Amino acid sequence: MLNFPNQSRIFDPTRRAVRFWGHDSAMEWSFFVTEEALKRLQPNVEGDEASLLLAFDANRTAIHAAAMKAYQRERKASYELASKDF
Repeated sequence: MLNFPNQSRIFDPTRRAVRFWGHDSAMEWSFFVTEEALKRLQPNVEGDEASLLLAFDANRTAIHAAAMKAYQRERKASYELASKDF
């Protein structure tokens, strides 16, 4: 079962996304939440790194739920959560 024991997250400026990690047993999976998805979750968010990280933190429950759905659909090396996932 996928869980999120590591609360760390980072902003990836190249992808314009916040990266976080999920774990299933000993395996670790990378997830990216796009800037557009964060703006859908929190429409007033600014596009700077600090604001996007705060938007991630404020919406962590919804983001983790979307990550679990993506993981259940298909196993991949990494997952990108876009606006359509919310």
